[in-house]
Amino acid sequence: MNTRLISELMKGCNLHGADAARLVLECIESLGERAAGAPRDRLMRLVRRVISAGVAVILAEERTECFEKAAWESVEARSGRRATTTRDLRYYVRRMLRVEGVAHLPLRGMTTSQCRIILQKAFGNSVHSYRKGRVILHSIFAYGIKQEWCDTNPVSRIDNPMVQERSIAPLSNMEVQELKKTAEERRFRDMRFSLSLLLYSGVRPAEVERISPEDVCWEERQVIIRSQNSKTGGGRVVPLRVLPGMRRQDCSVPPNWQNRWLLLRRAAGFRHWVPDVCRHTFATYHAAYFRNLPELQLEMGHRDVSLLRSRYIAPTLQKTAAEFWKPVLRK
Repeated sequence: MNTRLISELMKGCNLHGADAARLVLECIESLGERAAGAPRDRLMRLVRRVISAGVAVILAEERTECFEKAAWESVEARSGRRATTTRDLRYYVRRMLRVEGVAHLPLRGMTTSQCRIILQKAFGNSVHSYRKGRVILHSIFAYGIKQEWCDTNPVSRIDNPMVQERSIAPLSNMEVQELKKTAEERRFRDMRFSLSLLLYSGVRPAEVERISPEDVCWEERQVIIRSQNSKTGGGRVVPLRVLPGMRRQDCSVPPNWQNRWLLLRRAAGFRHWVPDVCRHTFATYHAAYFRNLPELQLEMGHRDVSLLRSRYIAPTLQKTAAEFWKPVLRK
């Protein structure tokens, strides 16, 4: 092929014939033994494959979205979940987007170091928030991979910080009595059913709030915690152990439950309240009195008894536990 023809072919691409030859030689050298001594037609096919593959890589690298758009689209993709779950997702995404310069970063180019900085700046003050933020950040990249906005998940290389479980002491029988006494007051009698579930069925506050009348089976003394209302997404049935004097018509959860529960605690003299202390109280006294961990595991909705042993159960005398259970056990 003469020089004039080469110049004509190269017109408009801002490269000289020597440039094209140099690039082809580099390609052949990179192919090594695969191209060494190959005939002209085979070399042409190999070089075309290299060019085609390279073009595909470059186009893929350019196909991405900014972190902000990817994050909100990943949240929207999970909009069918419970309202509380969606609310948490939005809250954590907003905190990540407050980190300066993060919103407009291209998802495909983000590194593990950048992701670690995001988590540290957004959630560094709380191990719990950091761990949850990491899960949500990981899910954003997982969604991005499905949309072909990135190829890898840089969050996978970030370790979770260790959680140091702190011991939560159960409520004393005197404190339990104060709560029950307050619930008997006229202004709080609509909270007796809720208090029964919290103390004597081990139901989480958020689960109590979602219980409807059809979830209560008075005849069999059972309450259904439906999967869509539980923290872990698994349904369970718990015994209904109600305070003395309660009737079927009393088994309902009042509107504005969170506020009602706060007011009851304050009226009972609690200025500082440990989250989930009622559930810990239930587990501790159940284990001490009934001595049946498999049954307790089922009532609390745990997969195994290891969490009960490591976190929920405090050493308690059976006599103390008997005093706790005496008002609600059926004769």
